[in-house]
Amino acid sequence: MTAPSLRPYQRDAIEAVLKARREGTRRLLVCLPTGAGKTVVFSQLARLARRQVLVLAHREELLTQAREKIERAMDGAAVVSIERGADRASADAKVLVCSIRSLHEERLARVIQGRDFGLVIYDECHHAAADDNLRVLRQLGAFDDGWTGTLLGFTATTSRGDGKGLDEVFERLVYTRTLPEMIDDGYLAPLRGFRVSTNADLQKLSKGGLDFQEEELAEAVDIEERNALVARSIQELARDRRTIAFCVTVGHAKNLARSLNVLGVPAGIVHGAMPSDVRAQALAEFREGRTQVLTNVGVLTEGFDDPGVSCVAMARPTRSEGLYAQCVGRGTRLHPGKKDCLILDFVDLSTLSLCTLPSLFGAPRDMDLRGGDVREAARVWERIQFDRPGFELEAGAVTLPEIQERAASFDPLTLKVDGEVRAISGNAWFSLGRHGVGLHFEKRAGRANEVLVLKRGARGKMWEIQLDGRSMDRYSHMEEAVQAVDYEIDRMGRFVAASARPDANWRRSPVPDALAETLKAKPRPVFLGEALRLAVWERTMAAPPVQVVAPAGKKASRSKR
Repeated sequence: MTAPSLRPYQRDAIEAVLKARREGTRRLLVCLPTGAGKTVVFSQLARLARRQVLVLAHREELLTQAREKIERAMDGAAVVSIERGADRASADAKVLVCSIRSLHEERLARVIQGRDFGLVIYDECHHAAADDNLRVLRQLGAFDDGWTGTLLGFTATTSRGDGKGLDEVFERLVYTRTLPEMIDDGYLAPLRGFRVSTNADLQKLSKGGLDFQEEELAEAVDIEERNALVARSIQELARDRRTIAFCVTVGHAKNLARSLNVLGVPAGIVHGAMPSDVRAQALAEFREGRTQVLTNVGVLTEGFDDPGVSCVAMARPTRSEGLYAQCVGRGTRLHPGKKDCLILDFVDLSTLSLCTLPSLFGAPRDMDLRGGDVREAARVWERIQFDRPGFELEAGAVTLPEIQERAASFDPLTLKVDGEVRAISGNAWFSLGRHGVGLHFEKRAGRANEVLVLKRGARGKMWEIQLDGRSMDRYSHMEEAVQAVDYEIDRMGRFVAASARPDANWRRSPVPDALAETLKAKPRPVFLGEALRLAVWERTMAAPPVQVVAPAGKKASRSKR
């Protein structure tokens, strides 16, 4: 066996880890998308380690995969053993690959005894914040002040379904590469997508938590009509592509496989409760092409490495970007003859935000790619946002050409003010989209004053009133802030109140040259009222996002990388 050659970004990741460790960081995190070769990276780091190495993994497939790749990196120079179930690692092993689930307190104490672990590698470490996994890390001493070892986590996603942050475990994210970067550089397969709308109703499902409750979700989507639609879509759109379908429950996976088989599409099933030999047989039949589609429940989201997969069917709707990225990642590996991977998003009726292929790349989640390349669509959307700051889409499926057409005709001056604001105020309030509303009036003739009601948070008194750039007060609802402003304007007298009305004569005055020169939009407005509104819009869209400060004792959420 010979050690695999490293790609440039893999060498960069290794150097980033070594540099951070030299700087004194002990608990480090590396985030690389599925198919980027995380195991290759940590195998090289295990080879460089002077002391013994402990590799923690969750799934059976990950243990064997890790041992094989570390043995290749070691090139026969050291013993690599697995500790799991009835298997005991040999005493002379430099590297121990362990199932973290099997490391109960007594067993872990036996593993530690007589060994000196200088490097602990945690594969798929987005699980690390779970209580029992934290117990293992504490018992290893990873959080002790005097610990001289290194905890190194690898994951394809830093987000968890329960909302617990990995910053509770790791001190620093030392290296990351995104899925779009890896595709652009030619290391992962391009992704194309189709959006398939279903009539399954998710609107009554529990809205709490970061994702749906599985039992409720299964009841909503595991219905004969939807399964038949999913099966027909796979048959028509995936054609001869080897396909993985992600389902909610075992029953859902069985029913979808049955619907596929009825159409003559050979389908198998794998799930966590299957005996290991039966599961291995199902995977072998899929790899050998005896089954075209493999329905599964949770099993294939991690540790499944089959580069020949060229279609992923998301029969399981999710609100979790991390889970969605893991599922999609099963089809991103390169393979001879494979040009791309097709993602089928089955979109149900919901008022909640469902993850889709476009949303994974920063484009509108309701975008219908119609089989197009998601990278190209994301680039077009990025350009639209640059050329048309503040342009927003209403909810509902829309194609890329339709988005481009709407963007071309977008004019912020035509935005309508929220109906509830119009119902309570006769003043000339104008819309700033999701950011809030604004109003111009005159305290003195010939000098316009500006009042804005802007959204400054996600809860509590999140609507801030600004008068000529100065913060004045906050309210829980935008309508309350508007009423407060209108009240104060009325108190200033008849002249001021009249100047706030839509028909005030000053609004139709010519635009001063100095103001006109500051406006980016072409053609420039003719009247002063429109020019002032446009100036506020352009300034608001160009402003950096507001940083929401977390209350004392709580950590503010980090921006996405």
